[in-house]
Amino acid sequence: MNEMNSEARLRWQCRRGMLELDLFLREFLEKGYGRLTSDEKLTFDRMLAIGDQQLLEHLMGREPPDDKDIADVINKVRAIFTD
Repeated sequence: MNEMNSEARLRWQCRRGMLELDLFLREFLEKGYGRLTSDEKLTFDRMLAIGDQQLLEHLMGREPPDDKDIADVINKVRAIFTD
């Protein structure tokens, strides 16, 4: 898959059924995704498989994920809003 298709696919996956998630993920794609390592990008992709409500709980800091790698990426997404 070429870079453009990959970016379009990622943007499509970040469109969620909840406005709050859309805002978190869109902002992160613009400001933070490019700074992730290759492994973190794979983890971000796994993170996107989490259901909307659960993902929102993680991003709001109300319920940390059990997976340490996903927790690290969640923290990077959250950091975009505290910088």
